[in-house]
Amino acid sequence: MATIYHEADGQLERLRGRRIAVVGYGNQGRSWALNLRDSGADVTVCVRADATREQAQADGFAPAAIGAADAADIVCVLVPDDVIPSLGLAPRPSALTVVASGYTLAFGRFDPKGDIGMVAPRMLGPEVRRCFQEGVGFISAVGVHRDVSGEALARTLAVARGIGGLRQGAIELTPKQEAVLDLAVEQVLSPALAHVNQTFVATMLGQGIPLEAVMTELMLSGEIERSYRLLREVGFAGQFGFHSPTSQYGQLSRRGVYDQLDFTTPMRRITEDIASGRFADEWEAESRAGHPKLAELRERFVGAAVRDFEQALRRRLGPGASEG
Repeated sequence: MATIYHEADGQLERLRGRRIAVVGYGNQGRSWALNLRDSGADVTVCVRADATREQAQADGFAPAAIGAADAADIVCVLVPDDVIPSLGLAPRPSALTVVASGYTLAFGRFDPKGDIGMVAPRMLGPEVRRCFQEGVGFISAVGVHRDVSGEALARTLAVARGIGGLRQGAIELTPKQEAVLDLAVEQVLSPALAHVNQTFVATMLGQGIPLEAVMTELMLSGEIERSYRLLREVGFAGQFGFHSPTSQYGQLSRRGVYDQLDFTTPMRRITEDIASGRFADEWEAESRAGHPKLAELRERFVGAAVRDFEQALRRRLGPGASEG
C-alpha cells in the first residue's frame, strides 16, 4: 500500500522565518507563490525581466532575478522541465529544493546541492490556485529525492500543505515513479484513446451518422466529462447505477470484445523508452534543436485546420452556440 499524507503531516510552522524563492511565475509558479503567501510564508518571486515579472508585481510581489533564489532556504523551481537545467541554479547546501515534476530528477537533468523534494499537484496550474481559494485543495504526489538534513520530508510536506496539496491527500512517490506515470499517461494512454476515438468516429460516419452528432456524443454534450466526475466522486460501482438497464447490459456484455487485441506490447515498449531515459534524451535533443519536430506535429494535429473546424462547430453546438 502506498503511503498517503494528510494536512496533519505537514506543519506550516516549518515555513515560518524561512526565505522561500519561487522560480518562475507561469501556470504553477503564480499559484504556488500566491498560495504560499496566503499560508503565511515569506515568498520572493524570482523571474526573468518579462511579462511574468510584470504579473508578479501586479500581484504585490517584489520580484528578483533568478539568481537570487540561491540565497533562499527553500527553492521551488516551477519552470518547464527542459528549461530547468539552463537556469544555473545553485542553492545552498542547507537549502531544500522542491520541484513540481519528477522529470529532471528522475533522468539526471538537475542535481542541486542539499535536500531535494518533489510536490507534484495532480491539477493544472491555474486550478492549484482556484482549489486553494475554494478550500477544497487537490491531490498531490510527494517524495524526497535526497535527504541531507534529516528534515527533507518534513519540509517538503510543509510546502505541500502551504499550497493546498495535502487537503485531499498526497501519495508518496519517488521522482522516477511520478515521472514514469505522468509521461505514460501522455505517451501510452493518450495516443491509445485518440486512436480509439478516431476509429469510433470513422465507424459512426460509415453508418451515416452526421459528424456533428458524433462529436456531440464524444465532447460537446459534456456527458462523458460529467460521467468521469461521477466516477471520481462516487466510484465506478456508484456511478454505474445512473446508467439505464439497456446501457448496463450493453457495456457489461461486450466487456471482453477487445481482449484479443495486443495493447500490451506497444504500451510496454513506450513505457520502457520512458523509464530507460531514452525519451528524455530524445526530448533534450529536440529542445536543443529549437523544437522543429514539435512545431511540425503541432501544425499537423492541432494546427489552424483543426482549430477552425472546432471553432465553427462550437459556434453551432454547445455552450457557445449562437442562433443563425
